[in-house]
Amino acid sequence: MPPLLAGAEPYHHDGSSTGVLLCHGFTGSPQSLRPWAEYLAGHGLTVALPLLPGHGSRWEDMALTSWEDWYATVDRELRLLTERCERVFVFGLSMGGGLALRLAAHHGDAVRGVVVVNPATAFPRLTGYAVPFARFLTRSVRGITDDIAKGGGRELGYGRVPTRAAYALRDFYRVLRADLPKVTQPLLLLRSRTDHVVPASAAASVLGRVSSTDVTESILERSYHVATLDHDAERIFADSLGFIERLGGLGRDGAAGEEQRMTSDRA
Repeated sequence: MPPLLAGAEPYHHDGSSTGVLLCHGFTGSPQSLRPWAEYLAGHGLTVALPLLPGHGSRWEDMALTSWEDWYATVDRELRLLTERCERVFVFGLSMGGGLALRLAAHHGDAVRGVVVVNPATAFPRLTGYAVPFARFLTRSVRGITDDIAKGGGRELGYGRVPTRAAYALRDFYRVLRADLPKVTQPLLLLRSRTDHVVPASAAASVLGRVSSTDVTESILERSYHVATLDHDAERIFADSLGFIERLGGLGRDGAAGEEQRMTSDRA
């Protein structure tokens, strides 16, 4: 098994009976969502932030995986959370937002609500047309990382994208778009006004296709694509916690509630 990049490790926290599964993006790693995960854990929630297969090591490793592998990982984590928790929420960034939405589409009432940040549902048109042919011409293309407005911000991801994995991602987006009408859970969608990775049409596609009736769209004015590491990160964290609280996932004191305090006392 190849060594992981420092900072790319998965993260888990055992907290209250409310659980949150966080899904990172394509070529990224748990590092992009780690502050969000730790914020939720700090409020007493049970948190799972897995590392997707082929990520967090070398781009060559990613070429050996498919979207089915990435989805199977978050699907397994969700099933583990539902065994442990009474209420489970799914969150995601970019492609991770797409994974979260598909989990909601396929798990129904097992998912209490969905929060996605700059969710991806398709390649830009020209890129999408080129991907099927590029995989026969070259093993990799230049990646897009560090789309962060905040000075000094850095995303731990690959500088190269294996074209085979890009083709798998193209297939995932096709499957995802067909599944979006099955999403009925409350949805909070946060998107950056300026995003150099995912076009604004992606958010519009999600909002136009899901069947959810409880939908909130929020615009992030100061951040680029990796908003969870950008100027609006604290707002994302607070808004997602408020979303959980509104749907009955927090105690009256804004933390995990009496059950978690008793558990901590016993420990």
